Amino acid sequence: MTNSMNRQIGIPCVMMRGGTSRGPFFLASDLPAFPAERDALLLSVMGAGNDLGIDGIGGGNPLTSKVAIVGPATRAGADVDYLFAQVRVQEGVVDTSPNCGNMLAAVGPFAIESGLVPAANGVTVVRIHNVNTGKLIEARIQTPGGQVAYEGEAVIDGVPGTAAPIHLAFLDAAGANTGRLLPTGSPVDLIDGIPVSCVDAAIPVMLVRAADLGKTGYEPVDSFRSDRNFMARLEALRVEAGRRMGFPNAAGMVIPKPVLLAPPTRGGTLSVRYFMPHDCHRAMAITGAVATATACTIPETVAAALVGRFTMPGDITFEHPAGRLTVRLETGAGQSAPTASILRTARRLFEGTVFARPSTPSRTAMAA
Repeated sequence: MTNSMNRQIGIPCVMMRGGTSRGPFFLASDLPAFPAERDALLLSVMGAGNDLGIDGIGGGNPLTSKVAIVGPATRAGADVDYLFAQVRVQEGVVDTSPNCGNMLAAVGPFAIESGLVPAANGVTVVRIHNVNTGKLIEARIQTPGGQVAYEGEAVIDGVPGTAAPIHLAFLDAAGANTGRLLPTGSPVDLIDGIPVSCVDAAIPVMLVRAADLGKTGYEPVDSFRSDRNFMARLEALRVEAGRRMGFPNAAGMVIPKPVLLAPPTRGGTLSVRYFMPHDCHRAMAITGAVATATACTIPETVAAALVGRFTMPGDITFEHPAGRLTVRLETGAGQSAPTASILRTARRLFEGTVFARPSTPSRTAMAA
């Protein structure tokens, strides 16, 4: 007979694709309230200790090693809380410092179908409080007949096929983690002789011209991983940028995110290569797009120098490895940064019970 201490722990779970990311969605009430216990459970669920997440449901890539935790709103003006967790399975780390805008796209549908938000007939507006940053995002979900629609004609690069559109508006993205749009107080900082822009809007980023690091900015994704000298140099710049932005332990965090910028080649505004931070994104992160687009409106930043004069309202279109992504920028009343709106899609993939081990592997075992 199996001792109860040896039984696996079953947790209700819905796997969803949000934008160009994918991961399990949980109701906050189904997870432990204490962060350490919650994180241990998530590490087990996602397969800690192996870069493929082989003993869990992690997807072997940062884009598929993400978790969304959704519950009733704890802030006035919001409908739901959304806590994002980036699970670094190989290191056995759960990082809740950033937001994820792609996973955010699926929060509204999940909240409606979980009974947290009543559906309207036509379009349901869900105001989401991102617990990671304290910011509000408004999601507009297609709900004909009071039911979430996933099928539609919207297309986003990096995802095959079409789906129902989901419109996300970042209502006041400035200072998401640092409290300041320009955390260092300057639009440009010199780090090891390289000009970078440190901007915090939806997520803290370090913007740098690709050419200043010996790159074109048009390289294929996998080429960066094999260039160890470049990756080491980029990480050194990122860690120092993080220190100047107020993150003394940036080496152990996924923020700030580095973004390589280059002139466009396909009719867009900028060509980008976004890092997560130790691997190049196969498309473009939504929060990173908001931050980079916002930087285009700030005089003297690295981004603004490449883009030139920009007038709001207007669109910033990024050329990324999987295609293009457009951010609509409009002046926000009384805000230090513009309101940024982005089109995304989402899909419910499966629902049921996911199982966690009663204890996670030790760090020694994970390193073995």
